[in-house]
Amino acid sequence: MATVAAAALTLTACAAPETQGGAPTGGSTSDQATELLAAHGLDDLEGLDPRELVARLDLMPVEDRPTDLMASVRPGSLLLSDTAGGEEVELDLPEDLFYLSMAPYVDRTHDCFHHSLTSCMGELRGAEVTVTITDDADDTVLVEETAPTFDNGFVGYWLPDDIEATVTVEYEGRSGSTSISTGADDPTCLTTLELA
Repeated sequence: MATVAAAALTLTACAAPETQGGAPTGGSTSDQATELLAAHGLDDLEGLDPRELVARLDLMPVEDRPTDLMASVRPGSLLLSDTAGGEEVELDLPEDLFYLSMAPYVDRTHDCFHHSLTSCMGELRGAEVTVTITDDADDTVLVEETAPTFDNGFVGYWLPDDIEATVTVEYEGRSGSTSISTGADDPTCLTTLELA
């Protein structure tokens, strides 16, 4: 366990648990989001609902991601922030769903609480992982699949809100499990799942 701390790679681009967020000012949220995305060369994402926007940004190749746009997933919302100009736009996500993005690791990880779709980087990029997520209340299997991690080393899932569950990930003969919760105060970024 001591090697985990020594090997941890702290990326300041991932959002900390308590960040200051402001409400959008002026205009409609969708108009502001469209303008902000266009200003960062992402006008091809115009018209997507916030859930689709989360998926597209998380799947985007790392080299195509804007370096001065933070897209932070919170329970219930997506916060878009222009890191240079300070503009913020908050978009509502579905109330009954929770987006959990996880970066299982073997050798190195980083601290993260709110997943940044544009800047968080995990160790295992494009790795075939088998993911099982089970609801602890009734042992319902919510996710059971083998899939590659995204170019950023993460894999993301929409889960029911307000549940406790167990996540198990397997990769090249290694595995790891951990408990998660999907409440209003829970992290949307899981970077503590070590594969041993």
